[in-house]
Amino acid sequence: MTQDPAKQRSVLPEPAAGNGYLADHIDLLRRSLRRWTGRDLIDQARTPAEAARTIWEAPFVVLSHGQGPDPILDYGNRAALALFELSWPELTRLPSRLTAEVPDREERARLLSRVSEQGYIDDYAGVRISRGGRRFRIEAATVWNLIEPDGLVVGQAATFATWRPL
Repeated sequence: MTQDPAKQRSVLPEPAAGNGYLADHIDLLRRSLRRWTGRDLIDQARTPAEAARTIWEAPFVVLSHGQGPDPILDYGNRAALALFELSWPELTRLPSRLTAEVPDREERARLLSRVSEQGYIDDYAGVRISRGGRRFRIEAATVWNLIEPDGLVVGQAATFATWRPL
């Protein structure tokens, strides 16, 4: 698998019925997760648009970012937007490292390195911070590499359903 840090995807529009809730992007997340873990984010028996809408409205967090030296978040479902206190335009301009406080960024960097090497991890826990300064601990997060059908790594994604305020 090769990585192309120079490959930048364009900014995605906010998920809505008119754009199929970003079904192509959600398909990338789901396909990549299945490749690494054999699991899916939701029931596989849905059309791509139904799956994308379900993930957009899900009670668990789903986030992704692209490649590069300081990757920018490119997707967050409603649960992620609420938890991190962000609008869609704010999320899609935010370097993913800024979801962690400065002391926790080194640990976050180690996590992402581990994911790059192994393809995924499903045991991550750590402290994050919202735009408004609320700190919370995420637990049992799965983080995985996003891989195009040709084997090109184009980013990473994360999902978690457990967090608690600090």
